[in-house]
Amino acid sequence: MEIRELKEHCGLFGIWGHPQASYLAFLGLYALQHRGEESCGIVSYNGRKMFQHKGMGLVGDVFSEEVIRRLPGSRAIGHTRYSTTGSSLLKNAQPLLVNYSKGTVAIAHNGNLVNAAALHAQLEADGSIFQTTLDSEIVIHLMSRPLHHSHEDALLNSLNLIRGAYCFVILTDEALYAVRDPYGFRPLWLGKLDGAYVVASETCALDLIEAETIREVEPGEVVIINRKGLRSRKPFKSRRVRPAFCIFEHIYFARPDSRIFGETVHLVRKRLGAELSREHSVDADMVIPVPDSGSSAALGFSQESGIPLEYGIIRNHYVGRTFIQPAQLIRDFNVRIKFNLLKEPIQGRRLVVIDDSIVRGTTSRTRVRTLRQAGAKEVHMRIGCPPHRFPCFYGIDFATKGELIGSRHTVKEIQKFLNVDSLAYLSLEGMLKCVKAYPKENYCVACFSGKYPVKFGKEGDKYALEKKCCGQ
Repeated sequence: MEIRELKEHCGLFGIWGHPQASYLAFLGLYALQHRGEESCGIVSYNGRKMFQHKGMGLVGDVFSEEVIRRLPGSRAIGHTRYSTTGSSLLKNAQPLLVNYSKGTVAIAHNGNLVNAAALHAQLEADGSIFQTTLDSEIVIHLMSRPLHHSHEDALLNSLNLIRGAYCFVILTDEALYAVRDPYGFRPLWLGKLDGAYVVASETCALDLIEAETIREVEPGEVVIINRKGLRSRKPFKSRRVRPAFCIFEHIYFARPDSRIFGETVHLVRKRLGAELSREHSVDADMVIPVPDSGSSAALGFSQESGIPLEYGIIRNHYVGRTFIQPAQLIRDFNVRIKFNLLKEPIQGRRLVVIDDSIVRGTTSRTRVRTLRQAGAKEVHMRIGCPPHRFPCFYGIDFATKGELIGSRHTVKEIQKFLNVDSLAYLSLEGMLKCVKAYPKENYCVACFSGKYPVKFGKEGDKYALEKKCCGQ
């Protein structure tokens, strides 16, 4: 059976005004590696010319000291990617760097545009020639229209034509732009280092380079950084909407040491585990986390329940993107290469296994099988969020209901499929109790509830068609 893991979002980094901009961008991407392992890239600018390097694979493999020396300048943006829209090919690696009538522009994107198909078709019909299959390229084609006189005007007008979940970092010869959509689906932070401004998807990137954390870029805000300093524009005043922070960032995507949406991720996950214990207690000998995103929730479950925490599943952190498949020689190889068991503490014990989520169920089933083979007496699984029942159109890697075990089966059926003694999910209400910085209405829970903040499909496409995006 094919084992497909949930893929992460993309990671963004930008810096303006530091003599070692490309090196700091490299470090920033290194800290954001968990948000995408397929490709990465950096574009730098030395005041006269932009320089670019990008490649398939991990940040540490794509960049070397020699490569970084070939990226001069005091300004840079970087991107680490997995494919949401656009296949995993080198031509789709970001940042995108193009020359057009207003000069040179580099753009890096995190998220998904729900009206991309309509915009793409309309732009092609009006003569645009696309070089990639990325949402990001649509923005560049919108900016290149002749009715705009500057990069800034072109960007601000183009942003009002796109819909979806997105953050952008954009570098021109005049400025660095940091953009967050009106709903604020994705996190984006602003910092400062030795007089230079820095933007990053998560605060862990700012921490690594010892930058001062200033604040989050606000939903619907465009931060503009240039020689005169920093200023803010809010071009979406006609679209006053309630924020829709992606709660799955707290559950799974973000690093536990990052602070997003006003809270430290580790503390939110601990609260998820504690609430899970209150909702679904179980008589057991030990709590075992599924590393790494289940670790904080397991700690919260253990502290609330009084059941000791033990590390029975060990993760191999040195698995690259590719490896030689051993055909049928090793059963469940895709899971075993990443995880191994400590058999002594497991044998004869009743286990509570804490995981952040179950999306397709195949990996969890294999993991339970190995626990039983190791001698576990009972296996009780507890999940730190509700069942995923609906696809995500905002950048998460499950686009159809058919991929989601929670949309096709009851909890009892999933329990039988996984072969666990009991299975329980955190309730939607319990999950929302665990986020404290904003009212619960300000979080996107569409993958659990089916209530989508931004329309998609034909309804999402309608806006582009009505607005006549190409000025006709």
